[in-house]
Amino acid sequence: MNNKILKLVEKELSCSAHDMDHVIRVYNLCEYLSKFEENVDREVLLLSALLHDIARAKEDNDTTRTIRHEILGSEMAAEILLDEGYSEEMVEKVKHCITTHRFRSGNEPKTLEGKILFDADKLDAIGAVGIARAYVIAGEFSEKIYSNAAIDEYIKENVVENGKLIDFSKHAPNLEYELKLKKIPERLYTKKAKEVAEGRMKFMELYFDTIGMEISGEK
Repeated sequence: MNNKILKLVEKELSCSAHDMDHVIRVYNLCEYLSKFEENVDREVLLLSALLHDIARAKEDNDTTRTIRHEILGSEMAAEILLDEGYSEEMVEKVKHCITTHRFRSGNEPKTLEGKILFDADKLDAIGAVGIARAYVIAGEFSEKIYSNAAIDEYIKENVVENGKLIDFSKHAPNLEYELKLKKIPERLYTKKAKEVAEGRMKFMELYFDTIGMEISGEK
């Protein structure tokens, strides 16, 4: 692991759901998933894992809602890597991975390294860790712990292009689960990631079914 780059990334992060712990988990998942694939450029993959969320805090703190962290992050990563002496070819490969790692970006990874990074980042959004991160985000944006809103009506009222929210206070982790998280397994690229996701999603489904019943007084 490149400790200099690690420290540069750490300075840029602020959101506790997208902190260094998340970066390291994604890094470790990338290492794990790469063991089940052939011809992986591990240097590209692991540099991309370290740098993939470097612009996340800038997006989260952007009142204009125009910053896309995957786009800005790829440019920030390129500057860092070029300063560190990496080749332009290497930099372009890392930029592709970062630009395509986001679930709602509309940009699909074309390289194996990009697909592994996408999968690793998404696996960290589901299962027990995914639930914990969803509630960290809920606390930061004053979301509800649960919402009984009808999904179709909620989408019309509070969701805009690329899944962005108009009013975070109307959102809740169970809505995020319905809108995004439960769709993650079908979007994964690698066989091993799909296997890991299966177990994580069973746990997540049980949790949201249970909390829904508890809040309604059924359990």
